[in-house]
Amino acid sequence: MNKKISIILAGEAGQGIQSIESIIVSVLKKDGFNIFATKEYMSRVRGGVNSTTIIVAENSIDAYYENMDIFIPLSDAALKRYEKNITQNTIILADNTQVHHPKITNLPIQRLASELGNVIFSNTIAAGVILGIFNASQEIMNNLIKNLFQKKGEEIVNKNLEAIKIGYNIGNELKNNKVVDININKTGDKNSLLMNGADAIAIGALAGGCNACFAYPMTPSTSVFTNMANYSKNYNIAVEQVEDEIGVINMALGCWYAGGRALVTTSGGGFALMTEGLSLAGMTETPVVIHLAQRPGPATGLPTRTEQGDLNLALYAGHGVFPRIIFAPGNLKQAFELSAMAFNYADKFQIPVFILSDQYFVDTYYNIPIFDIDNIKKEDFFIKTEKDYKRYKITDDGISPRGIPGFGEGLVAVDSDEHNEEGRITEDLNGISLQMKNKRLRKFKKVEEYALPPVLYGKEGFKNLIICWGSTLNIVLETVKNIKNSDIAVLFFPQVYPLHKSTIEFLNKAKKVIAVENNSTGQFADLIKTITGFEVKTRILKYNGIQFSVEELLVKIKENL
Repeated sequence: MNKKISIILAGEAGQGIQSIESIIVSVLKKDGFNIFATKEYMSRVRGGVNSTTIIVAENSIDAYYENMDIFIPLSDAALKRYEKNITQNTIILADNTQVHHPKITNLPIQRLASELGNVIFSNTIAAGVILGIFNASQEIMNNLIKNLFQKKGEEIVNKNLEAIKIGYNIGNELKNNKVVDININKTGDKNSLLMNGADAIAIGALAGGCNACFAYPMTPSTSVFTNMANYSKNYNIAVEQVEDEIGVINMALGCWYAGGRALVTTSGGGFALMTEGLSLAGMTETPVVIHLAQRPGPATGLPTRTEQGDLNLALYAGHGVFPRIIFAPGNLKQAFELSAMAFNYADKFQIPVFILSDQYFVDTYYNIPIFDIDNIKKEDFFIKTEKDYKRYKITDDGISPRGIPGFGEGLVAVDSDEHNEEGRITEDLNGISLQMKNKRLRKFKKVEEYALPPVLYGKEGFKNLIICWGSTLNIVLETVKNIKNSDIAVLFFPQVYPLHKSTIEFLNKAKKVIAVENNSTGQFADLIKTITGFEVKTRILKYNGIQFSVEELLVKIKENL
C-alpha cells in the first residue's frame, strides 16, 4: 500500500484557502514529495465553505481519498461541513477562538497574524504549519514567498516571510512533540511536472497548433481560458473574451474559415447557447475544437461542483445530422495528447471535436513525468486553391478539399443553407441537395475508422470488467488496485464517440460488466447499448456534485461483485 498523509484545509470564501493550497503543493513538490491536490468550492465570493484536499504520498498518487489525517478548519462552518469525515485518528489543528471542537489542538493563528499587523497573514501561517510538519526545505519555501509577493513590495514580502516562518516553527514543534507523527520519504522526481487538468488541456491545445481561443467566462471552464490568455503573448495566440457564447462559437468558426485553429472553452449552460453555431459548423463543414467542462445541471444547477452529465449534450447538440468526435481524457497525459489530437482531427475531417472534462478534472493537481512531445505534430489539411476550386466537391469519403480565402486563386464560398459543390444555395431536393447530404453522411464511416480503441488495464483473461470514461479513470484504477483481484480489469474509453469497433468484443468476454459514472442515469452505458446492443445492467452512479472517493467506490464495487 502507498504510504500517504491526507490533509484537508477548509474555510470560508475569502479566507485564502486557494493561496494556502498553492504555497503548500508548490513547495512540497519542488522538495521532492509526491503530491495530489483537489478542491471543493461554493459559488460565492464570501461565506460558504471552500476546501482543499492535499495528499502527500511515498509513491506517486493521482486519485482522491476522502479520509483525512490532518484537518485544519478556519471556521466553525468549515468544521461542520467535514465533521462526518473526522475519525478517532484525525488530528484537528485550529484556532480555538474561531473553531470549537473537543479534539482541537490549538493553533493561535488569528492572534499571531494580528501581532504581525493583519489577520490576512493567517493563511500564510497555516501554510507554514503544514510545511513545518513535513520538514520541507525552508530555502524553497522562502524563495516561493519572495516570488509570490514581490510585486506587493518589500514590506509585504518580509511580513509573509515572517508569517510562514512562525507557522513552520509551529509545525516543527507539533512533529517533534509527536502531536503529528508522520514520516513520508521524498521519492518524487523533482523534474516532474505538477499541473492540473486545465493546464494539461491548454498545453495540449498549444501542441496541436491552437492559435486562437474564444470564451465567455464560465466555471469550471474558465481556468483553461485564463491559461490560454497567459500563453497568448509568448505563443502568438489571439484570445478574446466575447460578449456571449453565441458570439464565441461564431468567432471560432470565422477563425477556422480564415485558416486559424481556434479553441472554444465553455461549460454546459454556455454550450447550450452554441448549439445553432454547432449546426453551422456541420453544414459549412468548418472545423472547430470545443472544450466542454461539465458541471451539474439543469440550468445553473451546482455551478462549482462536478458531474459527468453532459455526454448526451455533446452527442446530440445541434439540429440536423452531422459527424463529430468526442474525447474524454482520464488523466493529465491523455488530456495533453487528446487536446493536441483534437485540432488535427477537426482539421482532417472538417467537423467539431469535443474535449470533455469536469470540475474535478480541471481543478486536480498531481505529479506527472514530463510530456513526450516527439509524436505530437501539428497537421494542416487545407490546400492552395485553383481557379476552378469547389469547396464542397463530392468525394468518395465525404471529405472535400478545404481551401482558405486568399491562399490560391479559387473562390472559397461557404453557406449555412444547403448548397452545391461551389457553395451556392440550392433547393434541388433530389439532385445536388441530396448528394450533399449523402456526402456529409459518408464522413461518419471515415471518422469511425480513426476511432481510438478503449484501453484495457489488467489481464486479458478477466472475468469482471469495469468500464469508465473521463475523470473517473484514476479513482477506478486506484480502487481496483486496492481490491487486489486479478479477475478484475478496467476498460477505459478516452474516446466516447464514435466507439471503436473492438468495444463489443471486450464486453462479450466478461462474465460481469460494471459501469462507473458520475451522473444519474449512466449516459455512457446507455450509449454503449444504443450502438452495440449490449446492456450494462450494473451501474455505480454518483450525482451529488462530488467525485467518487476510493473508499466509497471500493465498498460499492465489492457489493456489486
